[in-house]
Amino acid sequence: MNAVAIVLVEVLIVIGLSRLVGLGCRSIKQPLVIGEIIAGIMLGPSLLGLVAPNLATTLFPAETIPYLFVLSQIGLIFFMFLIGLELNPKYLSGQLEIAILVSHVSILAPFSLGTLLAVLLYPQLSNGDVSFTAFALFLGAAMSITAFPVLARIITENNLQGTRLGTLALTCAAVDDVTAWCVLALAIAVARTGTINGAIPTIIYSLIYIGLMVTVGRWFLKRVARYYQRVGKMNQLLLAGIYAGVVASALITELIGIHFIFGAFLLGAVMPKDEGLVREIAEKTEDFVLIFLLPIFFAYSGLRTQIGLLNRPELWWLCAAVIGVAISGKYFGTYIAARVSGIENREASALGWLMNTRGLTELIVLNIGLNLGVISPLLFTMLVIMALVTTFMTSPLLEWTYPKRLIRLDTVEPETELGAVPKAEVTYRILVPVANVDTQKGLIQLATAIALNNFQSAVVHPLSLVELEEDYAFQSMPAEADRLMDKRRQQLEQLIGTLEPPDIRALVQPLVRVTNDVARSTEEITSQNKIDLMLVGWHRPAFSTNRLGGRVGQILSMAPVDVGVYIDRGQTAMEKLLVAYSGNIHDDLALELALRMLASSQTRTLSILRVVQAGETNSELSYELSGVMENLSRTVRDRIDIQVQQSAEPIIVAVEASERVDLTIAGTSRAWGIERQTLGRYTDQLAIQCKSSLLITRRYSQVTSHLAAIVAPSLDTDKLGGEV
Repeated sequence: MNAVAIVLVEVLIVIGLSRLVGLGCRSIKQPLVIGEIIAGIMLGPSLLGLVAPNLATTLFPAETIPYLFVLSQIGLIFFMFLIGLELNPKYLSGQLEIAILVSHVSILAPFSLGTLLAVLLYPQLSNGDVSFTAFALFLGAAMSITAFPVLARIITENNLQGTRLGTLALTCAAVDDVTAWCVLALAIAVARTGTINGAIPTIIYSLIYIGLMVTVGRWFLKRVARYYQRVGKMNQLLLAGIYAGVVASALITELIGIHFIFGAFLLGAVMPKDEGLVREIAEKTEDFVLIFLLPIFFAYSGLRTQIGLLNRPELWWLCAAVIGVAISGKYFGTYIAARVSGIENREASALGWLMNTRGLTELIVLNIGLNLGVISPLLFTMLVIMALVTTFMTSPLLEWTYPKRLIRLDTVEPETELGAVPKAEVTYRILVPVANVDTQKGLIQLATAIALNNFQSAVVHPLSLVELEEDYAFQSMPAEADRLMDKRRQQLEQLIGTLEPPDIRALVQPLVRVTNDVARSTEEITSQNKIDLMLVGWHRPAFSTNRLGGRVGQILSMAPVDVGVYIDRGQTAMEKLLVAYSGNIHDDLALELALRMLASSQTRTLSILRVVQAGETNSELSYELSGVMENLSRTVRDRIDIQVQQSAEPIIVAVEASERVDLTIAGTSRAWGIERQTLGRYTDQLAIQCKSSLLITRRYSQVTSHLAAIVAPSLDTDKLGGEV
């Protein structure tokens, strides 16, 4: 097999394994990049080369490594361009003075500790021909780095971008990114020339080039942005010119003597941050870079990571020292500077953990050091382990220090003109997860019909979740996530503006959040907002026989709340209600919701259908519901019709009765062919054949009930000398 064919096989393996392990890491709330780095290490001598050396040699022969190297470096060039492109000046607009102090101390502290550690490591772990100055500078830079893309992703998926902590962390990371890359450029210049004096010409040329890019380059790129605005789209000619500029800028910085990644980063950083231009460039570039080229970089790094080199206890102690210095320097430097700046204890601690994340950015730095011969393969392996540990620990330590319930309190919700009810006054809350705003008006209309009650304050929360798919996707940048959330919020508010009658619109308060796990986020929001009822739409998954599988099935299996699943047949009126009642707690919830709708209207009617077997004693309503029925006002009771029919086929009877009503409500019961847990696995005959819209109810807990609120506005006041 020729070299190209082998490389194609390698790429196939790399992409498949990186995605598989990455998804595994995502399932435990870790960044995808952790899995991709681990996948690369697994393909190298640390695992595959250890357990199957012959297979490793066959799959990754020495003659194919240069091909992987070239592909990985092309990937780095365009990835660094994306980082620069997404480094929005907006991130530098908040608390800049504090951020400059915090970020520079968070660089100075680990850099100083790293250079001190270099005194210990230099005799044992350096290559013999590298100067101590270059070694110390590089080790200090490696300790100081913060991975801005990973940090931005963590901030976005934790919905921190609207908090003081999130804003400060983004500003600190942006300042840190620029400063750390400058320190790294200095370290590379010294490594290539041997001394600081020898690096002075390189530094001067670099400053001249930066000046030209910030002035002449930015002027030209502004003209490009104006051309884009005039054309209105990113055509191939324009994109080709931008890509050519990326490669040319990378080549210039390589010739200057620093590294090609700086040229790519610089071009992205000075690119005008026109919203449409940046989005189109990012969307057209990132998929191929993130899916194809970056996993090759991880594999190439993994082939150079040799955990087996740490074959003595003292080497593991040195590795622990490297990890300890990296964590303590970054955390305590950030924490102390934040406290001095007046940041309160919990936020300062959370900021320290956020700044500690290193991710892919650290791996880029380490590969540069190994390529230049500044660090040995043994130290490279130690630093890769450090990068994994510091990235892995960020999310759990952030959650421990700054849990989501506190994030929610710190987040300023956008003001709306929907007549929101103060939280303290709300006694009944309905959550409506909305997957498609254009098709779920009926679901929200039903929620308002259930919520409307003159004697009990209620609110309906349409919930729209903006999903994040990838770690480094442009969508995961906080500014872009905010734009998407604003767009969703506007769509929801437009939908709310169409609800009838107009007075019910005041009950509706939309919630928009960012997530990478819809079911888990829905569960968390349900608990945080003390939801009483969740209404979801009927969903038929593509790859399941269970009609409520997929995400809806996951939400239902995790929801710690009463649930209603709505099958919308398109009826706009909800005047005639039918409750198919078999006598369990889920049917009690169905009847409770029907009574709420009945009590809030002067014209609705309700039929309660009981189906019994031949010769069976007619079972009664639950004790609680019987009491409620007795206490309803005469005007409400007169609109209730209880029907009892004998039949061996309850579903058929319910289907026939549904022809005469607008909405049928049924609790989860095998009498109606509905499984309790998934609401669809047992059979969905009623859902398929029901002639009216159908609401399937499931009670979460036997003790949850809001029947008193139904009775309050409907008490039989004949005894009091009046009529409600």
